[in-house]
Amino acid sequence: MNAVAVHIPRGPRALLATALVAVGTCTSVLALKGLIQPGPWLAASWLSVILVAAVVAGVRSVARTSWMPSLVGVVVAVCGLLIRYGAPPGRIQVLPDLGSLRRTVAAAHEGTVVINASLVPMPSVRPAELLVVIGAVAVFLLADALAVALGVPALAGLAYATLWVPAIVLGFPASGWPLALTALAYLLLLALSVSPTSAALASDRTRRVSVAASAAVGVVVVTLVVGPAVAAFPGWASVALPDLGSGPVGPMRLSDDLDLRESLGQRSQQRVLTYTVTDPKAAKKDDASPAGTPIPRGATASPTSTPTSTAAVGPSVSAQAVGPLRAFTLTTFDGRQWSPPDNTAPSTRTAPGAILSPDAHIAGTAPDATRGTIADVSLTVNALRDRHLPISTFPRALDADGPWRYAASTDTVTGARATSDGMKYGMVVEIPSLTAAELKSASIGDPGDDGASLAVPPSSHADDIAAKAHEVTSTATTPYEQALELQTYFRSTQNFTYDTKVAPARTDDAVWDFLQSRKGYCVQFATSMVIMARDLGIPARLAVGFLPGQSTGDGKTYAVTGHDSHAWPELYFAGHGWVRFEPTPAVQTGSPPVWSDPLAGGQGGTSRPDNQVPHGGQASGGPEATSNETTTTPTVQAEKSPWLAVVVTTVGVLLIAILVAVLVVRRQVRRGPVLTPELAWARARRRLAALDVVWADSDTPRVAAAGVRRQVEELSGQPLGDTADAALASLARTVERERYAPQRPEVDAATLDRWVGELESGAREALSDRTRRAAVPSGPRAGS
Repeated sequence: MNAVAVHIPRGPRALLATALVAVGTCTSVLALKGLIQPGPWLAASWLSVILVAAVVAGVRSVARTSWMPSLVGVVVAVCGLLIRYGAPPGRIQVLPDLGSLRRTVAAAHEGTVVINASLVPMPSVRPAELLVVIGAVAVFLLADALAVALGVPALAGLAYATLWVPAIVLGFPASGWPLALTALAYLLLLALSVSPTSAALASDRTRRVSVAASAAVGVVVVTLVVGPAVAAFPGWASVALPDLGSGPVGPMRLSDDLDLRESLGQRSQQRVLTYTVTDPKAAKKDDASPAGTPIPRGATASPTSTPTSTAAVGPSVSAQAVGPLRAFTLTTFDGRQWSPPDNTAPSTRTAPGAILSPDAHIAGTAPDATRGTIADVSLTVNALRDRHLPISTFPRALDADGPWRYAASTDTVTGARATSDGMKYGMVVEIPSLTAAELKSASIGDPGDDGASLAVPPSSHADDIAAKAHEVTSTATTPYEQALELQTYFRSTQNFTYDTKVAPARTDDAVWDFLQSRKGYCVQFATSMVIMARDLGIPARLAVGFLPGQSTGDGKTYAVTGHDSHAWPELYFAGHGWVRFEPTPAVQTGSPPVWSDPLAGGQGGTSRPDNQVPHGGQASGGPEATSNETTTTPTVQAEKSPWLAVVVTTVGVLLIAILVAVLVVRRQVRRGPVLTPELAWARARRRLAALDVVWADSDTPRVAAAGVRRQVEELSGQPLGDTADAALASLARTVERERYAPQRPEVDAATLDRWVGELESGAREALSDRTRRAAVPSGPRAGS
């Protein structure tokens, strides 16, 4: 038994409850904003909900049954939908017919086809708008029936949740304001259902308000305290929840199952890494480290073996020279999606001071300045929870605590546990002086992966993609020149546009769809270059990690956020191994690597200042984010509805609602109001007052019943009859329970009407002697 009574709202309370349900439904519709392109669907759904809510509230104010308002709301909603979406093309229809029904059903079916064939955000077309309106109105009618007609407002939250499920499941959350407003309307609805209905419960009202306020404060406090602790668990950011800010909340991880058909969602603004890059030659002036000794994490000196004057002339020590931090590589692609790396690949424990490299000639040796420029990199993990450790793409000596293992076949470092906040590790990077001239003379190499990096997924357009690859590279004479032509083809803004919104699928080949739409982000650009390079016989794979990030101002420390996550292709050349290229346009990534940059003159190093390190990337949902300089162009224009049709539709719905309301009111006038215990008590009081039997407003039902018995006996000289006395006792007891008991009495209107009639008949019969009654002075005898 509940201690707090939950009442079915009546009168003004029912009107307010319906209004709160409508507000909660409208704010819940905002959860779909991340799934559908801007268009008239939002205004149409809101207008439909408001109109149906007005009709339901009006009918409820005069209806005798609890189900009548919901039924009328369904009828009005169906008529409105048939008028709005079933009208013949180019014509305005005021009254629906069978043709309207067929056209509406066909439009709904077309909407389901559009949803199944589209990617997020789907185009804002009229059939999709119809489905949204149907869903919004259905949610309102269900929530209103639960909260007002049945008196179980707590279940209305389940109806609201249906509008949030698509955004949560697909991982495209809306802003936090719709969620907050929906929760506010829901809480107000719950508060209305338990609020006192009598002035006699003023003290109880204060108690309930205090309890509600305390509970609300408690929820806020618990959320603020427990929220950060829950967000600290590994992998939390991989759970798609409604967005409460500018990006996902909690630690993030890089996705290793990239899908070319997915649009780019919210990107994290949190720092995932901070690191410093120092030149060990400058550090040795203060503290030299003996050659061959282990490298302490974050050290400023490198254990180079023979730092002689014969060291290669390479790039200066900087974040750009160290290059992006790669987390893992992907080789298997099925035409749409990349598969996670194979965890069963042979791996070895990392050893501090030893070079990690897929090149067997230098793997296990100490960093050597004769092979390239040496840079010390000290890294600190922030909001990153990933089992793949971000490392430089160049050979490096790694010093990291924990059971980290290195797989040469994928050139990745993987741990048994994910990274944690505050974790520190260090690298001594050996930056080779790779130039375009060296790559021009290089032949295609064999990475030893049994052809996995040459596999092209079968599709209906695989031959078309291969033909396009040969067409783009028709003037190239070497594998490197072919790779450079592919990179130039993709980076040209005349050919492609950087866009975080992926166009709807048209074929079974996502790469071909990208080549046709010419819009996408880093995953599409990098994947397409990988597949086209494989068509040319060049081994290629996809790398996922982070761009160098932004300098914090001191020239040595850099901060990497979720916006810096990125994907790029790596091609294999004999004598050089896996070489990075950058097909994603410069608006997102800046200049390409120096060995593939036509403006770099074929020299090693980098001429770009560190403060021009580009942005890029995304949070756990994928590997890249949009720049503030880029704009998104919808691939499908939203259909516009003529205002005249909207006005006519609105007027038609209102006319139907008025007609229904008039019919209901006329029926109500004939039948009279629905009899409740309070109305029955008031009716009995009026009829007894006509017989000079009265009681004061301050009398309780029990005191008033005793007064009625006493007055009848005084006026007639005989007691009230048994039948009338029983009816009076039952009626008083029912009213008393109505006012003060935790739960309302279940007494139907017919029984109440019978009690009033029996009481009136008994009192009239007892007072039939007018002479004796007139001899007794009349007037109020309130319970005395």
